[in-house]
Amino acid sequence: MPECKHLDQVRDVEPSTPGACEDCLKSGGRWVHLRVCLICGHAGCCDNSPNRHATKHHHATQHPLIASMEPGEDWGYCYPEDLFIEPAPRAR
Repeated sequence: MPECKHLDQVRDVEPSTPGACEDCLKSGGRWVHLRVCLICGHAGCCDNSPNRHATKHHHATQHPLIASMEPGEDWGYCYPEDLFIEPAPRAR
């Protein structure tokens, strides 16, 4: 089973905008599901959302890890390794 090589970068973060996509709020956009950057706490919308702000945040910052902000979900994703992680990584 592949293991993420970026787990040492995970920080104890709070979402920048709990319950909303930070960038959609600024632009008046809409979101489907929310993700939080595990490096800086940026709250962004998923790739099923029109603007895909979580992925755009990764491309702009190279922050490698996100986690679902959806109630009842406990998973993360590593962009560079295209790897789903269950349960979501936590700061050590």
